[in-house]
Amino acid sequence: MLIISNRVSRSSLKPGDHIYTWRTGHCYAHHGIYVGDNRVIHFRRQAHVVRRTMIDLTVGAEEAELPCPTCGSPPKNSNGVFCTCLDCFLWGGSLYLFEYAVSPARFLAKGRGGTCTLAASDPLPMVHHRAKLLLKTGFGCYSLFKNNCEDFAVYCKTGLFIEDEAGSVGRSGQSATVIGGYVAAALSTPLRLFSDNVYVMAATAVGVYFAYRFVAEIGRKTIEVEDLIVTKKLGTSRTSTGVLEHVHQGTKYVSYKFGRPCKVVESTNLGHIESLIHSVVGSFYYKHGVVCCLL
Repeated sequence: MLIISNRVSRSSLKPGDHIYTWRTGHCYAHHGIYVGDNRVIHFRRQAHVVRRTMIDLTVGAEEAELPCPTCGSPPKNSNGVFCTCLDCFLWGGSLYLFEYAVSPARFLAKGRGGTCTLAASDPLPMVHHRAKLLLKTGFGCYSLFKNNCEDFAVYCKTGLFIEDEAGSVGRSGQSATVIGGYVAAALSTPLRLFSDNVYVMAATAVGVYFAYRFVAEIGRKTIEVEDLIVTKKLGTSRTSTGVLEHVHQGTKYVSYKFGRPCKVVESTNLGHIESLIHSVVGSFYYKHGVVCCLL
């Protein structure tokens, strides 16, 4: 298989394969787990979550609710994990196979993240168990940089999850590519104060970029899927305002007061106008509750 492409044919797919397809001019890739019978389980932004940024609008273009004669339209109140036909998953794009257990040299040779990983895949029955269970329970609040479709697929294959803790570095390959580029630019720019050699600055930027990708790659932790659900660690979005903590859990917005739930609001009850207005400032006010879904 070529280093520059992981493209495969449909006939070569096996249940449990981690597949992806490029969207919007190769600006990002959508990932999922092939489960056989022309079906794919994948994770995407929930219908009730408001898109606030230009990036959100760009990457959400494939989510237009058009009925499919094979798998139908996804439910409006879905938890974000869908089982659709392969055609709906590809959305007219080409089919690629995500690689596992690659060597460090091959990993770094892939200049762009989100196509392979150093981690080894777990056995097929375990991959199916995770994907099927998360299809029922969801994978938390979708976040483009912290909890996306690649995170979901990699977790199903390996059991590795990125806990959103202070100081944590682990991120999906695509996120690491974007963030690593910014970090490389930020750290290499000050070198102009000490050297005007463009080759030194370029080498430094490239070194920082690949170092960040490597550190992000090994920043994941192994968590059993049952523990992931019970402890509600799956991509929960939180924001605190004094003694209140407001958490987005699945399709509910829950307000906690001194650690105890004091208000539960179904996401289906949230008004579209209120969502649109308050999404501009990055937060949503619903009566006495405050909810913030951050990237």
